[in-house]
Amino acid sequence: MNIENTKAQMRKGVLEFCILSVLKEKEAYTSEILDTLKNAKLLVVEGTVYPLLTRLKNDGLLNYRWEESTSGPPRKYYELTELGKTFLNELNSTWTELSDAVNIITNQK
Repeated sequence: MNIENTKAQMRKGVLEFCILSVLKEKEAYTSEILDTLKNAKLLVVEGTVYPLLTRLKNDGLLNYRWEESTSGPPRKYYELTELGKTFLNELNSTWTELSDAVNIITNQK
């Protein structure tokens, strides 16, 4: 069994939740989202995040707007929709339940 594959699958499983959480307080463009994830030690690559952002937008969880940049091409800023906020609240509840259950199981002696 390949441990790196299992670890990658675990990260992918929480990536959507983490991206929505990054956008909970304020809008952000992709580089900011990636930096936040990397600063939290969640290893992700652009090739994973861009399709996920598109899917979340297509699912009605995110909106975006373009803004001109003085230091390069225009930036696409993402924000949660009302549906996205509701979805994130549900994920938060599920995460808490799941995290508590895993902690109980893995901390048993």
